[in-house]
Amino acid sequence: MSAQPPLTYAAALAELQRRGRFGIRLGLGRTKALLRGLGEPQRGIRGALVAGTNGKGSVLALVGSALREAGLRVGETPKPHLVSYRERLQVDGRPIEPAEFAALVARALPLADRVAARYGEPTEFELLTALAFRWFADQKVDLAVVEVGLGGRLDATHAWDGGVAVVTNVALDHTDRLGSTIPQIAREKAAIIERGDLAVTGADGDGLAVIRRRARRFGVPLREVAPAPVVDWDRDGITIVLPRLGTTRIGLRGRHQAHNAAIADATLDALTEAGIASVDGDARRRGYANARWPGRLELLDLGAAGREVLLDGAHNPAGAGALATALDDLRPHLAGGDRRTPAPVTLLMAMMADKDVAASVAALAGVRALRGGRVIATQVEGPRAMPATTLAALWRASGADAAVEAEPSVERALASALATGEGPVVVAGSLYLVGDVRGRLVDDPRLRDPGADSAP
Repeated sequence: MSAQPPLTYAAALAELQRRGRFGIRLGLGRTKALLRGLGEPQRGIRGALVAGTNGKGSVLALVGSALREAGLRVGETPKPHLVSYRERLQVDGRPIEPAEFAALVARALPLADRVAARYGEPTEFELLTALAFRWFADQKVDLAVVEVGLGGRLDATHAWDGGVAVVTNVALDHTDRLGSTIPQIAREKAAIIERGDLAVTGADGDGLAVIRRRARRFGVPLREVAPAPVVDWDRDGITIVLPRLGTTRIGLRGRHQAHNAAIADATLDALTEAGIASVDGDARRRGYANARWPGRLELLDLGAAGREVLLDGAHNPAGAGALATALDDLRPHLAGGDRRTPAPVTLLMAMMADKDVAASVAALAGVRALRGGRVIATQVEGPRAMPATTLAALWRASGADAAVEAEPSVERALASALATGEGPVVVAGSLYLVGDVRGRLVDDPRLRDPGADSAP
C-alpha cells in the first residue's frame, strides 16, 4: 500500500477552518487532552501568560522584541492573525513555515478525532494552542510569551502555566461570556495567576482589587504598574521614562503604549526574578525601539502617488478611546494639508455586532482630526459582523462632524476611501477588517500562503 501524500497547507487550513474560526467553547478539558496526546510539550516550557482587555498584543510585541535582542529564542502566539493563520505561531519573530504548519495539523487530526469522541469537537483555537506548544518544544525555544484568547480562567491557553502571569488591564468587553461588571471580568482574567507564579498587572480600580485578592490567596508576589511618563511623540513612536532605564524610545505609536511598555518592562523583571530569562538594559532599549505590532496604529505609506493609511484594531470602547487620542496626537505629523491646518482624515470602519459599538463610535465621534472628513461604514464576513447600514446609522446619530456613508463591500469601500481627499485614511474597528485591508495593501513574502486565501 502506498504511503499517504503529505497534507498540503491548503488542506490543513481547510481542516482548521472546518472547526469554525468564530467558534468559541470555553473550557480546558479538550486542550489538556490534546496536549496529553502530543506528549505534554508545554511542561518543558516556561515564560509569561498575558491576559487583559487591551494591550496584550503590544506587551507581547515589546517583551518579545527585547528577548530577541538579548539573544533568546522565544515562541510567541499573537492573535488574532491578520493575513495568515501562520502568524499565530512565531519563533524569533518569524511565522511558522507552511510545510511545518501542515505537518503539525496532520499530526493532530487523528488525535482531535479521538478527543472529540470523549470531550466534544476541539475548536480551531484549541487545536492551534496545543500545536503551538508542540512546535515550540520541537523548536527548543528558551521561553514562550503567550497571549490569552478570551478571559483567562477557561481559555485554552490556561492549560499552561509558564511561571509569570500578566493581566494588562480590565475593561468591559465580551460581557456575554465574561460577565457584565468589571469585578466579574477581572475574576476571569485573574484566574491565570497560579500558586508559585510571579504576577504583573496594569489594572486599577475594581479590577485591581480582584487581582490583588487572587494574588494574596495564592501567595503570589504582584507587581502593580502605572503608566510611564510620556516625554514626546512623533509619527513613528513615543518617548517615555522608565524607572531604571530612564528616557526610552518605544517603536509603537500612541500614548497608551506608555502603560503597555511599563507592563512589558515589569514582565521582563518578573521573568528575571523567576530565573526564566534575563534581559539587560541595552537589550531592552533596543527591543523597545525596534518593536513592531502590525495592525495596531501601523502606518503604511503608499508612495508619492498614494495616501498614508493608518491601521488600528480599535474593536472596543477602550481601544477606540486610545485611537481617538492617538489620532489627534498624530495628525500634525501625517501627510495631507500642512502642520497648522492638516487635512481631515477618512475613517473606514467595520465592527462586530456583539461589541459595544455605540460606545466605540462615541469615543471617536469628537476627534478633531475627523472634523470635515468622511466616515465609510463597511462590514466584514461572518455571522457576528454588524451590517454597514447599521454602523452608518450609529455614526449619523453620534453628531460627528463628518460625512457618513455605508458601503458593504470592503473592496469598494477601500477604493472609495483612497480615491478622494488628501488626508490619511484610517482603517479601524474589527481586526478582521484591518487584516483584510492589510492583506490588500502589504505584500509580505513571509505571509504568502501557498494555495490558500488566508485573509480574514
